[in-house]
Amino acid sequence: MIRISADSTCDLSPVLLERFNIAITPLSITVEDQVFKDAVDICPEDIFRFVSEGKTCVTGAVNVYEYQEHFQRLTADGDQVIHICLGSGFSSCYNHAVLAARDFSGVEIVDSKNLSTGSGHLVYEAALMAAEGIELLKIQEILNELRTKIDASFMIDQLDYLAKGGRCSTITAQGAKILRLKPSIEVRDGAMIVGRKYRGVFEKALRLYVLDRLQDPSALDPSRVFITGAGCDPDVFAMVQSIVEEYGVFEEIIVTEAGCTISNHCGPNTLGVLFRRR
Repeated sequence: MIRISADSTCDLSPVLLERFNIAITPLSITVEDQVFKDAVDICPEDIFRFVSEGKTCVTGAVNVYEYQEHFQRLTADGDQVIHICLGSGFSSCYNHAVLAARDFSGVEIVDSKNLSTGSGHLVYEAALMAAEGIELLKIQEILNELRTKIDASFMIDQLDYLAKGGRCSTITAQGAKILRLKPSIEVRDGAMIVGRKYRGVFEKALRLYVLDRLQDPSALDPSRVFITGAGCDPDVFAMVQSIVEEYGVFEEIIVTEAGCTISNHCGPNTLGVLFRRR
């Protein structure tokens, strides 16, 4: 049997993880002198609370030893494993997983070159292929091709969290706040870039962002779309889902909450539509 494994940053819901029996390796979150495991003993609401209290939260990669223990458990009964990592441009998780996998036959590692449900798309596809009985190396080959077609982006309400993490300057964050700018962050070639900037209140800017992302329906793969957000009101999720449904393109619309990594870097009121292009 082939077991599907992924880093916690894939941001798939507990329902999907259970449905496909997906094994998760949690990243760590260090808050001052305490170390937590993503989605094990810390959640995004904790992150937002810690930050509001003036505490610094730092995300950490899964280390080689943790991957070795993880692969040992999954292969103990002779199963093969394909593990999908947070993109190598964002973390050392991929390099650590590759080093750990050298000690195990039948364990293959995929660099998603993505994050959140951008990686989640690959995890989902891997699970479907494994259920169909497709061979391990063929799954890996298909995922390596598929990752180039993932369209992953988020719109961010504020740049404060990115500034705290050193991913933008405090001056830039303050300027965006004064001008009421809401930037979209896109994943391109395994790295994050700033896309279009929207102006105005969050909900209005978010509507424009979604319309922009879906403006060419003929270029969209209809299989599924993820609507993934951090610290958003349920009405915001509902609004975005309604817009996506109006297009009538996608066979499956999956709403998920972003995990601690996205939440820690982007802050509350972050939401993205993530899909595949043809």
